[in-house]
Amino acid sequence: MKDDNDSLSIAQKLAYTTVRLECMKIDGSKSIGTGFFYKCAEDGDRHVPVIFTNKHVVRGASVGRFLLNLEDSNGKPMIGNSVPVELNNFESRWYFHPDDNIDLCAMPIAPLKREAESLGKTLYYVMIEKQLIPSLEIQESFDLLEEIIMVGYPIGLWDQVNNLPIFRKGMTATHVALNWNGKREFVIDAACFPGSSGSPVFAYNRGVYTNKKGQIVMGSRLYLLGVLWGGPIYDATGEIKAIPIPTSIGAQVVTTIPTNLGFVLSSTVIQDIDTYYRNHLEEQKRGQDGA
Repeated sequence: MKDDNDSLSIAQKLAYTTVRLECMKIDGSKSIGTGFFYKCAEDGDRHVPVIFTNKHVVRGASVGRFLLNLEDSNGKPMIGNSVPVELNNFESRWYFHPDDNIDLCAMPIAPLKREAESLGKTLYYVMIEKQLIPSLEIQESFDLLEEIIMVGYPIGLWDQVNNLPIFRKGMTATHVALNWNGKREFVIDAACFPGSSGSPVFAYNRGVYTNKKGQIVMGSRLYLLGVLWGGPIYDATGEIKAIPIPTSIGAQVVTTIPTNLGFVLSSTVIQDIDTYYRNHLEEQKRGQDGA
């Protein structure tokens, strides 16, 4: 995670990696979710800046609304200054992970940048980079119980004046290197509310942390462990079901009991979509060379 503004702490930079997604559905309903900025298909100076979120956040959406932070002339965030951007044909703008069982999709942010530029504005955001995705070796170095933080917009809440997200803290409930029930995901112990869908989940330790051998390690550690998509609930009959985190924040009749557990897609699934955009760039390059 790089940023030209070295005056910001890691935590402050993490606050600018996310964006609140407000989706107007074809059926007239509204959903709220979390997206995060990511640098796809890195190749030297070339890359595709995208936003990641869950499929169920944008599925059926005709209009998507963003409130995007602005950058000043010195490349710093203009706290409290943002610009609203609205995109039509919203669902069609997203590339869905080809596996129906993986609730993840991505959209290039070029249309958002163009809209801001048409207003004479420059957007400020911080992109998560591939280097923050832990290798299997690094994953295996984690203990079963690790502190995690989740950045997003639970029940749609955020600092509306400064346009900043909310940080939540929890623990891993299963090991990040193991596929929970054979799926490319793991479980966290954290309250996961509507609006949190698509939230990035990080291992973030400042100054000192303890490894799985119980040894104290001096230094900081930051890894993108995954993306929240759902969680288990008890239904009215007492049956346990795994469901996507709801995106509606309106009043609802409660017929389920939350468990304060969340299902998190392993960040390795991001690399599948990264490969898609990498291939897309290569096709464009071949087309230009053949022109």
